[in-house]
Parts: sequence; C-alpha cells; structure tokens
Amino acid sequence: MSSSLIYWDLYELTTSSSKLTGVMLRGRIRKYCLEKGRNILVENATDKDNCVRFAIPKDDDPKDIISYVESIVSKIKVKSVKRSVVNPVLSKLKVNLADRYKL
Repeated sequence: MSSSLIYWDLYELTTSSSKLTGVMLRGRIRKYCLEKGRNILVENATDKDNCVRFAIPKDDDPKDIISYVESIVSKIKVKSVKRSVVNPVLSKLKVNLADRYKL
C-alpha cells in the first residue's frame, strides 16, 4: 500500500523561567490536539536543553496550539525551525538532513 507523504512544519518551545521536560508537557499538548481533532507530533529535544519540539502538517495554523502552551507555561518562546519536512525526527534536528545518509 502506498500513500502520499505528509509534509510537516516544525516548531520549538523554550523558556528559561520553568522546566519543560518531566512535567507532562508533551502529553498535555497531545491531549489538547486530540480534543481539537488536530494532527501533531511532539517530542523532547535531545540536542538542546529545556526544549520541546512539535510538528504539525504543512501550512496548518499553529496559533491555537501556541495560545494553549502560552496559557500553561509562563514566558514560553515559540519558534518555527523547519518547514515542509517529510517524516521528521524532532529530538535531533540534524537527523532530518537526508544528504547525511547513504542507503
């Protein structure tokens, strides 16, 4: 079975005012999106301290997710980090550079 690939836009959440890992942030974002009927991927970053990344399908509007995160985490910064990535790895961004690998 073959289907067309999904392109994802990647965003990074950071803050210096509170801890983002070990506080069930990923699960809360996931549940919020489940209740809103939104597709999302969300993971802790391993290549950057106190950072969580999420991805939504290309060109989906992230405003409601950003508003939700801002309502539960003080002084959160949200940054778009990559656009139109197929099958993204969120924990380590350099993994998404396909030219790094040979098959």
